[in-house]
Amino acid sequence: MASRAKVKSTAKTAPGSRAGKGNGAGRDLLARLRRGAVICAEGYVFELERRGYLQAGAFVPEVLFDHPEVVEQLHMDFVHAGSDVTQALTYYVHREKLRVIGREKDLVPMNRAALKIAKSVARKTGTLFAGDLCNTNIYDPADKRSIKEVERIFDEQVGWAVEAGVDYFVAETLGWAGEALMALEAIRRHSKVPAVVTFAMHREELTRDGLTPAQACQRLEAAGADVVGLNCHRGPATMMPLIRQIRAAV
Repeated sequence: MASRAKVKSTAKTAPGSRAGKGNGAGRDLLARLRRGAVICAEGYVFELERRGYLQAGAFVPEVLFDHPEVVEQLHMDFVHAGSDVTQALTYYVHREKLRVIGREKDLVPMNRAALKIAKSVARKTGTLFAGDLCNTNIYDPADKRSIKEVERIFDEQVGWAVEAGVDYFVAETLGWAGEALMALEAIRRHSKVPAVVTFAMHREELTRDGLTPAQACQRLEAAGADVVGLNCHRGPATMMPLIRQIRAAV
């Protein structure tokens, strides 16, 4: 990732920074980035699937209702492993995903449960508390109904996270630059906390609307994103060349 402060956020600094006590920056993401790197370790849905608590395919974390204690322990495990951030497990807990599995009525309580668990762990451990948005799988720039529904999805999840008191937002695993901009706009409409926005690049090194990662991140920076970059799909060998291009561009 890269921020407008020209700092990278992909490696850990000194011991103790995880709790925000060693650098004097507390819960301010941007202040902490100015002092060093911040690790945000995630991948919750895949880890829960491997542990047998989540069904592959839909990857909706129904475990938030079925075994909330497992989600809490997972957050603690990630902090123990070195994460400076506890990110709410609201990935794939948006209206469209819950509609697909027939649980749209659980939209609000499931999001609130995820935020409550993450906030509790963040406060216990001194880690940053992050809200999460993700790809909707229904974004179509040529379909006005799609655009309206995506806007609704992002507005809802941002609103609940703001009410929970998140320190910043992560909008992640986005394939469309247009959808990424919509996520950022929702964050900016409803909050003043920092916004991290990251793309997931498949084999082709272009977003689904035809931009290079560097071009897409430039657009996000111009629209007010605080940190931009990549996540998921690629390992270090294939991701780092793109990260360097983004770093040079923003």
